[in-house]
Amino acid sequence: MASLFSISKDATIGATFIGFAASSALFGVMCSQAWTYMNRYPLDRPAYKLLVAFVWLIELVDQAFIGHACYYYTVSGWGNPLVLLKKPVWSLILQVTLGAIAGGIVKICFAMRVYRFSQRNIPCTAVIIILAVAQLVFAGIYTVEGFRVKSLTEVDTLKVIGSLSLGLGVATDICTAAALCFFLRNLRTGYSKDDSLINRLTLYAINTGVLTSACSLTALILYDIMPGNFIFMAFYFVLTKHYLASGSLWKFVPSNGSALEIGIEQEVTITKDPATRSQYGLAY
Repeated sequence: MASLFSISKDATIGATFIGFAASSALFGVMCSQAWTYMNRYPLDRPAYKLLVAFVWLIELVDQAFIGHACYYYTVSGWGNPLVLLKKPVWSLILQVTLGAIAGGIVKICFAMRVYRFSQRNIPCTAVIIILAVAQLVFAGIYTVEGFRVKSLTEVDTLKVIGSLSLGLGVATDICTAAALCFFLRNLRTGYSKDDSLINRLTLYAINTGVLTSACSLTALILYDIMPGNFIFMAFYFVLTKHYLASGSLWKFVPSNGSALEIGIEQEVTITKDPATRSQYGLAY
């Protein structure tokens, strides 16, 4: 546990403020993309639109909680370093679970896309869903235990639970990206149009998986080696916003009839069967 004399304002209050600023910028990008999705695909099923709206609402509340926590420590606690020795403010603790819920929904949507691209490979899909749910469970446990700590500087006592949650997030992102790349590769047909689409989907899966995994891994490493400061919190604030700001949800929500910009055409986009290709009007 860090003592009051060893606490650095830059590595605690400053880190959370920077994380709040970065997450606010990504939240703005996410709002823009959500608005674009709603207006560009008005014929999508109501369930898909409700899903996007629900995740956006979670992120809105999550961002409000981050803002409240930053206000509490930077404004209400201005000039009073003892505020760091008090129990963590409730909004900072609940933000962990809200971020995990939003991230879990996005990961399960990716798992459903793996299910479709893999010709309904249940074991592979189940592994991704189990990892996503396990991360959410540990995030919930972290939140419960967070209300029991007596000081904000004691968050390092929750290192094992927090590390497991972040580690499961890294594993989920890597498994999802690897599965998408593998199954998309098996869908190659030899036709330039189809293979170009597969290449774009593969590149998108790799980029999203690498970025989110890197952010999760960075938060995990910083939490393990520097638990006395809050730099890891800044990365966690950004992490869940990155899932949505990168378009991970609406780009992989099935579109009704018309394709999303990344090229997903209806429920069946690629097939090697000429009869099915003709049925969906895909050119050779």
